[in-house]
Amino acid sequence: MSGVPHIFDSSARALRAARAARIPGQSFLVLEAAAGVAERAGAANRRFQNALEAGSADSAFDPMKPLAANWTRAAFSKTETLDVPAQSFDLAVSVLALHAVNDLPGALIQIRRALKPDGLFVGALFSGDTLKELRDSLAAGEEEISGGVSPRVAPFADVRDLGGLLQRAGFNLPVADTERTVVRYRRFETLISDLRAAGETNVLASRARKPLRRDVLAATLAQYNTNHAEDDGRIRATFDIAYLTGWSPHESQQKPLAPGSAKTRLADALGTTEQKAGDDANLKPRGR
Repeated sequence: MSGVPHIFDSSARALRAARAARIPGQSFLVLEAAAGVAERAGAANRRFQNALEAGSADSAFDPMKPLAANWTRAAFSKTETLDVPAQSFDLAVSVLALHAVNDLPGALIQIRRALKPDGLFVGALFSGDTLKELRDSLAAGEEEISGGVSPRVAPFADVRDLGGLLQRAGFNLPVADTERTVVRYRRFETLISDLRAAGETNVLASRARKPLRRDVLAATLAQYNTNHAEDDGRIRATFDIAYLTGWSPHESQQKPLAPGSAKTRLADALGTTEQKAGDDANLKPRGR
């Protein structure tokens, strides 16, 4: 990992995941991402024999079990290495484990190397505007009280950049798409409970080690209620889940067309209206 920025604390990440595993019930965020991965892998219409699950929570594994006859479960170590044999799997999946690694390109390369030729990778990770309301409210509240801002919500990659990382890692036929869920919470505490249940509280290496002061928390809640609340008082929280799909290279795979060679727009062929990225076509509201 020489030269890789140290953004996330891998030890703290492991502790958060272990604590989440002890919380009764299942995180709806983990289950939603696992279902999305299973759906995309299932669309390949192939019965996989040997599959790798990389770093997912236990609750994410059950929806994916039917995809393959045999499974190997492995997690990235504190040095972000994936200790599995090369070219041993025809399917690899990862649910909400990759957005908090310091070397995402390296992690994707390791997964691609673990796949046999013509093996499929499907992963889900938080991206884009995830928790933008919480990030903005914490920053404004802390600035108001303390005159400065501590890093409390992780940065998330843009889906367009993630597609490029798949290509950089050596995957063929890369696809990156995003599904957005906006949750409307009655109470701020429920949002925090959901983040703990998913193991997604602050693991930034530069995070403040002291608990959030009560006056800063009060100012944060005031900012949240002022800027990100509905008329009924519920507060919004955005979760963007990016799904990455790519194939380990094989000579049988179709070759992409040269840029500009298409004669028909995809939207015309499907009889749909083209929308810009970021529109609400995939927005799924929830209440909590």
